[in-house]
Amino acid sequence: MFKLTSFIALTGACLVAGAAFAEDGAKLLGNWNLVAYEVEQQATGTREPVLGQHPTGNIIFTPEGRMMVVLTSEGRKAPATDQDRADLLKSVVAYTGLYRIEGDRWITKVDVSANLAWVGGEQARSFKLEGDRLQESTGWVQWPIQPEKGTVRFILTWQRAK
Repeated sequence: MFKLTSFIALTGACLVAGAAFAEDGAKLLGNWNLVAYEVEQQATGTREPVLGQHPTGNIIFTPEGRMMVVLTSEGRKAPATDQDRADLLKSVVAYTGLYRIEGDRWITKVDVSANLAWVGGEQARSFKLEGDRLQESTGWVQWPIQPEKGTVRFILTWQRAK
C-alpha cells in the first residue's frame, strides 16, 4: 500500500510540475521586442551591451512550436560596398527552428541561421517570465570573439509586444 500511495503522490507532483511548465510555455507564445542584450563575465559579474546600448530585435514563439529571432546592433547603415555587406553580418543574430520546453529552458532545434555552424544543432536558453518581461540567458561559454573576457553568458531582456 505504501508503494501505491507513494506512486500516486509522485505522479500527482509530476502532473502539477508539468502543468506549470506547460503554462510557462503558453506564456511565451507571441511576439517580444528586445529591450537589452548583454554579456556577463562570470569572474566579475560585469555586464556590458553586446550590440550597442540600443539594439533592435524580435523573438516570436508560435503555437505550432516554432521560435524565430532576429537581433541587430544599433547604428547599422545600408551597405555601399561588398565590404560593408560583409561587415553587416557581424551586427546581426538570426535563427529559427522548432523548440521545446524543458523546465525553465527552451531548446531550439535550429534549421535556419545566419550562423551556419548552428544549423542542425540545438540552442538552449534558460528563461524567466515576470509579467510582460522575459529574461533569456545562455549557458556559460568561452566567447571566441573576445576571449580576454574569459567565461561569459549572454542575457537578453524582452518586453511583450502589444
